[in-house]
Amino acid sequence: MNRDSIRRLINRHIELPVVSVLSKLGVSPSFVTMSGLFFAIIAAVLISFEYLWIGALVMLFGGILDMFDGALARATDRVSRFGGLLDSVVDRISEAVILAGIVGYFLLNSDTLGVFLAYTAFAGSIMVSYSRARAEGLGVECNVGIMTRPERVAALGIGIFVAHWYPLAICLVLGLISVLTIFTTIQRVIVTKRLLSEK
Repeated sequence: MNRDSIRRLINRHIELPVVSVLSKLGVSPSFVTMSGLFFAIIAAVLISFEYLWIGALVMLFGGILDMFDGALARATDRVSRFGGLLDSVVDRISEAVILAGIVGYFLLNSDTLGVFLAYTAFAGSIMVSYSRARAEGLGVECNVGIMTRPERVAALGIGIFVAHWYPLAICLVLGLISVLTIFTTIQRVIVTKRLLSEK
């Protein structure tokens, strides 16, 4: 089963029912967006104080909320360019906040390698997002790659959760994210170059 098939299943069985409920409750897309940031902040504080499994669950809940703001905007006819901008900016802030919480956790444990891996994971994540934004600025849609935001959120959440019992797990996941975000950035640059040459 490929990514598109999984996405359609999630859309049909999770996204649409939740969006329908949120729409009936009168919840705005921006409220959902900002709620995701709120949960990211709470998760980061929990993680930095070594409440790893709880922090991971809160983080994943906030990440799940991020699935619904765009769909809710479309369902309620509230799609706007500013809403898209707000969503993108808040996504980047949420990711930075979570990784800052991880850095706090590593500093508390005097783990220099962990701090370095958190930094490289953050740098790689920024480059993945930036490469897509630049491609779109050039008129090319480029969202390919194996370590996009949903994958990063899922991997990080699982790594933090498992790290409650096996601390090395978080370093392994950060290392994986660091490597695969570099690979994804290179993928996007290559695909963008090909698409631009075809225009």
